[in-house]
Amino acid sequence: MNSSLLRSALLVASCGYIIAAHAEEKTLKLKQTIPLPGVEGRIDHFALDASGERLFVCALGNNTVEVLDLRKGERVHSITGLGAPQGIAYIPELDRLFVANDKGGIFKIYDAKSFQPVGELNFKDDADNVRYDEGAKRIYVGFGSGGIAIVNAVDGKQLGSITLAAHPEAFELEKNGKRIFVNVPNSRHVAVIDREKGEVVTTWKTDLAFGNFPMALDEANHRLFVGCRLPSKLIVLNTESGDVVAKIDISGDPDDLFYDSKRHRIYATCGAGKIDIIEQTNASNYKAITKIDTADGARTGLFVPERDSLFVAVPHRGSQQAEIRRYQIE
Repeated sequence: MNSSLLRSALLVASCGYIIAAHAEEKTLKLKQTIPLPGVEGRIDHFALDASGERLFVCALGNNTVEVLDLRKGERVHSITGLGAPQGIAYIPELDRLFVANDKGGIFKIYDAKSFQPVGELNFKDDADNVRYDEGAKRIYVGFGSGGIAIVNAVDGKQLGSITLAAHPEAFELEKNGKRIFVNVPNSRHVAVIDREKGEVVTTWKTDLAFGNFPMALDEANHRLFVGCRLPSKLIVLNTESGDVVAKIDISGDPDDLFYDSKRHRIYATCGAGKIDIIEQTNASNYKAITKIDTADGARTGLFVPERDSLFVAVPHRGSQQAEIRRYQIE
């Protein structure tokens, strides 16, 4: 190769590298780290008090809920005496915190100012993911060997429950419809619930990918995103037909998925120490664009689209201390 051709090739290569580096630089940037001294074990799901600038974190292995002040960048309170808290919801109009516990299936309700308990329900075993239907003022709680409880948010009383084939993991509520999509990994399917009928109306398979734990929904484009661990795949389902639209390789041990409708991206927080970012070219085409390094076991998080922020929980492992990281999406 002559010198001019070599210079051209180097220029093209360097430009490609600069473009690629620039693209990666503009995906996620670590902006804040909040230490969790003394917090041991797994960390599970989060809830946000947007107006109060508070983040509530289920420290499952520590049997606590950690209350973080985002302005100060520090922990300001710990709710103790819990039994492996897993799911959590904060309802601003009530200023109440709802916490689902694995041990004994206890669902605890707290005043979010004083952190005093104001109510409790007993689901017997493994109360897990929590979702809030703002329009109906109802809370849905996955629990036990196959159920989703329906709770009146205002008075904290159980209204009923929906039976599933096995324990539910992540689930999503339609905002403009009446369905609930539920990951049921031990039955190797996604259950589709009609919440007016209070029953499962169909089930969908995930095309030989199992361990379906996290989930996200793109309701506008009729797409359901399911994170599987065996093998590690992002499965895209058509919510009109239940058909598999796409399968994308992702990092190991995914536990949370988030859909960014503004940028048409999916963020997968994975225990293998990565945040995988997948781009939605259109409703049927998806491409993995980058992986952001986090830490071993950092598999849960919370995406806040109004703030362009992704919070990620990092557990204490070896020299890595427990902390919450806030990544800015740029």
